[in-house]
Amino acid sequence: MAVCARLCGVGQSRRCRRRQRHNQQDQGSDSDMDEEEEEQIVGQKQGDGGGAGPDRGGATAGPSIACEYGSAHVNRGGSLDRPSTGPPHPQTLAELPPELLVEIFSLLPGTALPNVALVGKKFRQILNTETIWRRRCMEEFGLKDDLRKMEVGGVSSRDLYVDGLFIIGWMYLPPHDPRVEDPMRRRPLFRIHMRENEKTSVECMYGHKGPHKGDIQTGKKDEFSTKCNQTDYHRMPGGRQEEFRTWLEEEWGRTLEEIFHEHMQELILMKFIYTSQYDNCLTYRRIYLPPVMPCDLLDPGLFKGTYGSHGLEIVMLSFHGTSARATKLTGDPNVPAGQLTLDVDLNRPVVLPDLEHQRSIEDLSRLVLGIHAEVQREEQQQAKDTSASARGVAEGACGDASVAEGVEEDRVTCSDRCQPGPSSRTGLPEAQPFVLPLGVMARNEVYPRTCRKCFYGTGLIAGHGFTSPERTPGLFVLFDEDRFGFIWLELKSFSFYSRLTDNLAHAYAPNMERFEAMLFSMQSWTS
Repeated sequence: MAVCARLCGVGQSRRCRRRQRHNQQDQGSDSDMDEEEEEQIVGQKQGDGGGAGPDRGGATAGPSIACEYGSAHVNRGGSLDRPSTGPPHPQTLAELPPELLVEIFSLLPGTALPNVALVGKKFRQILNTETIWRRRCMEEFGLKDDLRKMEVGGVSSRDLYVDGLFIIGWMYLPPHDPRVEDPMRRRPLFRIHMRENEKTSVECMYGHKGPHKGDIQTGKKDEFSTKCNQTDYHRMPGGRQEEFRTWLEEEWGRTLEEIFHEHMQELILMKFIYTSQYDNCLTYRRIYLPPVMPCDLLDPGLFKGTYGSHGLEIVMLSFHGTSARATKLTGDPNVPAGQLTLDVDLNRPVVLPDLEHQRSIEDLSRLVLGIHAEVQREEQQQAKDTSASARGVAEGACGDASVAEGVEEDRVTCSDRCQPGPSSRTGLPEAQPFVLPLGVMARNEVYPRTCRKCFYGTGLIAGHGFTSPERTPGLFVLFDEDRFGFIWLELKSFSFYSRLTDNLAHAYAPNMERFEAMLFSMQSWTS
């Protein structure tokens, strides 16, 4: 380790010196200097070589600094100062022990390792060591837990690092409930092997028995499908019961015995059945992230949110004029992915009462439901006006048509005024105290006790299988730039959302029109 430490410039390795003293004792040597004495000798040798003339090893003048192996020293000129007695010591890098070479190569950039392999057979063999490439993947790609999953699935770190061999499709998973601020989890779904003869092979990586044969099909633009050809690889020896317990531990981080609520057990079982029935054929569609507009309340993007007994789900927050919308990217047996889970009216702020009245669900409901009734009256009046306007246009009433043109002109002007780009927001208002009303269920009890703004909004609820969907009033609570919440008044439930911080390069929509078209398409997937 001393050689490695010296070559890499990280100082002396005491572990190697301890190993050297142990070897000398085994050989009957009476040399038993301690670490301080040995360091003094090393310093003396360096000082001796500091003159203008050649040193004892015949090298060019200069201090002896390259490396230390036992009691031998490598001078700057490349020669070794050897003791008169003792075992032979390496004179070149290739003569170092393999474990030291593994440590040295692990510190080099992965792009330089192919050139190192060209030096000779020994270096090529050492570069087959998995720990070298595992360290490169962790330090350069930020992979850690994913590597273990890949290795279990039969993909080595070396294969993963070498660019051009594989295209790997990953599934992003929310953290375990209810740790909404934890990082996302990932697992591999498929692998496309790029062969030198320009042929490709597809492997399904879903399941519990490693990679197996699969197919891939491309259809519409921004869409493709994968199919598993060996579904028995997805099955477990213990049958569906063992598969459910394994899925529960992976998805929820707990066992069924730790979930006491009977209704929650039922919903979790339904989600397992809902997701596992599609594990042999999956369709992938491109999803754009919303572009950032200067007039947005906060930066749009992806957020992790608590959904009661359904666990954590991913939503996409976007801004459309005077409304903020959260669209589900992951779904559950009640409300599937692609649906508009939250619709917030930014024109209807809610001024919270003092903390004492915030604790009363009745006071908060009275406040929000009053706004809800006002919105319904305005919608009914707008429907009547629209109907009258339609009749007027049919009868040749040009005045109403001119009004409609004026509205359209205002919309275009607003669109031109709010182009994508850096946010020009001056900052959120000063924080005010916030507390959840008594009786409101929260999966995550650790929520901010101050908020910046509150708005009236509606949330989408439905029965099992997305039956009888309806929008119910609630309160949107903005805590800061990266966290918000929503109080579902009818359900007496609180959802807490935290921003997903993963860097998703090239995922933003080129413009708002393209993004809104994608949103419309998403809702049609599950409607």
